[in-house]
Amino acid sequence: MRHRKSGRKLGRNPSHRKALLRNMAKALIINSRITTTEAKAKTLRGVVEPLITLALKNDVHARRQAYQILGEHKLVQRLFDEIGPLFKQGGGGYTRVVKLALPRKGDAAPLAIIEFTKKPGEAASEAPVKKAKPAKKAEGEAPAAKAEETPSEAGTAAAEYRTVSGILQNPFPLSGGEGFCFAVRGCIVCCGKGGGRGLPEVSKRKRCQTL
Repeated sequence: MRHRKSGRKLGRNPSHRKALLRNMAKALIINSRITTTEAKAKTLRGVVEPLITLALKNDVHARRQAYQILGEHKLVQRLFDEIGPLFKQGGGGYTRVVKLALPRKGDAAPLAIIEFTKKPGEAASEAPVKKAKPAKKAEGEAPAAKAEETPSEAGTAAAEYRTVSGILQNPFPLSGGEGFCFAVRGCIVCCGKGGGRGLPEVSKRKRCQTL
């Protein structure tokens, strides 16, 4: 019977499994993000998150305990000096596992990404930027006058842009009596010079009588 033998074996004996998780923990501390199988990623969380807890203690004994797992002083220094300060609030949740849609080629094993919830270099960018308050207007100061259109500009705009409803009610008859022109702007479609602003397009070979 397999009582009280919990945990994923990952198809390896204890020494091989221990070496695998150590190497994956090193890779995660170096790169802050790795892609592996879903089972390995979930198992790795139980190794990496206690290391973050040791980094929050930040004393000599904690550094020695982390060195027993990582085996490199440079990685211990990065863990305590760069990664640990990002999680000063504590409370867990130092890593996340994101499942990938496509499985691994060959054996179709489900893949996942494991990464730190906060990465070195992001703390400064996440700091809120205070917006400058607009200067208060002095009493009696008149509001800025809006730019008014000149009569020539208004007339040009009115001539260029006809109302759609008016054109649909009174379309221009085409030469030859074979239909009507629904162009919004001076028979642009009929002349073959542009679009009809969303209205039905008529044959470009026909010209209306207004031209």
